[in-house]
Amino acid sequence: FLTFCIICLRLCDVTRPRFHFRCKHVKLIVFFPFVSSFGCLTYSRDTYHFACEAGTRWRPASSRRGKTLASPFVFPATMTHQYPALTAEQKKELQDIAQRIVAPGKGILAADESTGSMAKRLNPIGVENTEENRRRYRQLLFTADERIDSCIGGVIFFHETLYQKTDDGTNFAQLIKDRGIVVGIKVDKGVVPLAGTNGETTTQGLDGLSERCAQYKKDGADFAKWRCVLKISETTPSQLAIMENANVLARYASICQQNGIVPIVEPEILPDGDHDLKRCQYVTEKVLAACYKALSDHHVYLEGTLLKPNMVTPGHACPTKFSSEEIAMATVTALRRTVPPAVTGVTFLSGGQSEEEASVNLNSINTCPLMKPWALTFSYGRALQASALNAWRGELNNEKAATAEFIKRAQANGLAALGKYESAGTGGAASKSLYVANHAY
Repeated sequence: FLTFCIICLRLCDVTRPRFHFRCKHVKLIVFFPFVSSFGCLTYSRDTYHFACEAGTRWRPASSRRGKTLASPFVFPATMTHQYPALTAEQKKELQDIAQRIVAPGKGILAADESTGSMAKRLNPIGVENTEENRRRYRQLLFTADERIDSCIGGVIFFHETLYQKTDDGTNFAQLIKDRGIVVGIKVDKGVVPLAGTNGETTTQGLDGLSERCAQYKKDGADFAKWRCVLKISETTPSQLAIMENANVLARYASICQQNGIVPIVEPEILPDGDHDLKRCQYVTEKVLAACYKALSDHHVYLEGTLLKPNMVTPGHACPTKFSSEEIAMATVTALRRTVPPAVTGVTFLSGGQSEEEASVNLNSINTCPLMKPWALTFSYGRALQASALNAWRGELNNEKAATAEFIKRAQANGLAALGKYESAGTGGAASKSLYVANHAY
């Protein structure tokens, strides 16, 4: 039997492999480089250690029973390399930008709704979805007084908004930068169907991304956002959808960093469905694990990135209600199992929660009694703007009241990011659910 094994292994000399195999008491595991699997063979005596290398002879290295030997196989390996590598100066710039965005008590205003998404915001309050009305609305957010400077670290712009101006001719991006707030830009082109899946999607926009990032950097943007979407059902998310979206996010992140832009990685798991908290936590862990494996494969510098995940919450149609403390524990546990400590910050999306609910849950996450090596803050759109939008209603006389509502929510979430927010109650517009089925930006 042993002769048979040696003959088979000697046949491999032409490939000049270098490997080891062991046999201890009963089982001998032999891996042949010309097959894709291994077979288990038996041998009944002591442990033998064999090494094969072209030009050498076979001989037992030890006959001591029970000796621990090298792994069954050792092949020559070439260390992977990053081409082109980021310089030390590039890395420092990326990390500094990320840290400014998620400085203590600060989060992100997501004002990157597309033209179509703005129609869904403006039409219900009786405002026509025109470029001028969109400009006026965003102006009242960006010109809020200095109280927001201590709680807003970054603003995500839509392409149109990046080049709009205030009534006095000041460019929106320059206005934000002058306040010490970092300018960001949405760079994806929306979701498209992923063939071969049960209604799942991937995100388009990689074509020409490097050129767009270079131009946005010149125009004042220092970070970017790219949203991928997954959903939970009996058959989803599929492994195909998880891996496809993880790799798309990683390619986007790598391209951004090569152009001096901090990428926000957003793998959003929609709240649609009746799944419970445990199911959402499980799926969130699988999705985040795949994302960080892909980011590693693409040589992304983690200290120069931010993560924008969903909180771990039950599906919108789940009959069981969970406390904010339970949501916080599930969320932080999922992050601890998947997100490397090197990541600078986690900026949660609101995911259709009411304004008050999003603040309370963020506060509970920051007071959760588990170790949290990242900044945990917000990147809210609807949960910062809903009350302001309702107060504005397109009327010039309402702009001051609308701005006051926005400041109120910004301050609430700034406190929640520090774990110091105390809920004012459950009544009013701030407690109204902002859930939208199959939400798209």
